[in-house]
Amino acid sequence: MMSRTKQLMLLNRLVQAIPIMILATFLVFSLLQLVPGDVAITIAGENASEKRIQEIRELYGLNQPFLVQYGNWLVNAVQGDFGESLLSGEPVLETISRVFPNTLFIVAYAVLLSVVIGVPLGIMASSRPNSKLDGAIMGASSLGVAVPNFWLGMVLVSLFALTWNWFPATGFTSPGESFTSAIWFATLPAIALCTNGIAEVARQLRSSLVEIHSSQHVRTLHAKGLSPGAILWKHGLKNVSVNLLTVISLLFNKALAATVVVETVFAIPGMGNTIVKAVLEGDFPVVQGAVLAMVITVILVNLVTDLLYTVLDPRIQQV
Repeated sequence: MMSRTKQLMLLNRLVQAIPIMILATFLVFSLLQLVPGDVAITIAGENASEKRIQEIRELYGLNQPFLVQYGNWLVNAVQGDFGESLLSGEPVLETISRVFPNTLFIVAYAVLLSVVIGVPLGIMASSRPNSKLDGAIMGASSLGVAVPNFWLGMVLVSLFALTWNWFPATGFTSPGESFTSAIWFATLPAIALCTNGIAEVARQLRSSLVEIHSSQHVRTLHAKGLSPGAILWKHGLKNVSVNLLTVISLLFNKALAATVVVETVFAIPGMGNTIVKAVLEGDFPVVQGAVLAMVITVILVNLVTDLLYTVLDPRIQQV
């Protein structure tokens, strides 16, 4: 059962998240008002009469002041009603429920690859600082940070999908239908997303471990005869676990944002692709609902991260 300290910390984080969510929804709602075009004309059609356009404005409340429109939408959103798509008529919540699991699967896959590949690279680089191996890993990490996701995605499609036919170029299969097929479809998008993550994990872990290895405490352990492997697993990784968790949570949030571009490159029916299409088509309710769902996800990831901090380092509960 969760301790009272953790409960109070979680409640405090939730209270702090409320104004952030409200600000995010207000900014999204405000920016969409600046997009060229008239929503009423989009719904009624290009050749609709002025009377029909006015009826649409009254029906959807588009003739009301901006703050009234925002307040009505926010009240409905809190109750789980994000409205309906202006083009398909499908409830926005159903659209999100259909496409968001695909995005979360790809993001989780990318973060997993970042950790599985980045951690060994960081350990190898820290074991021999300022060596050729260290320089090669850090040089590759710098390149990984600099490479744009969308460019790498197009290169991966060109090589591994179109040239060698190892992976599909576009599309996606839900993990609920076939997990192995979902992995096959998600591999190239996940690689496009995880290169920056691998570099960040390797660089941060290398920096933290080098600092720990040079500390007086670790030198004493070496003098007592402990093997480098034992020092690494029992002392090194344990001490950097909080920093590593911070990097992983940031990578998740960055990858979630990057899916807007990567899903478009690979034509994946996820949240990113849905947002791009909705913006181009002027389907504002879908954009607003999808962005709000992503903001809530980021806040939840941060909350889980805060709770895991207290598990990895109980001293944090005292702060």
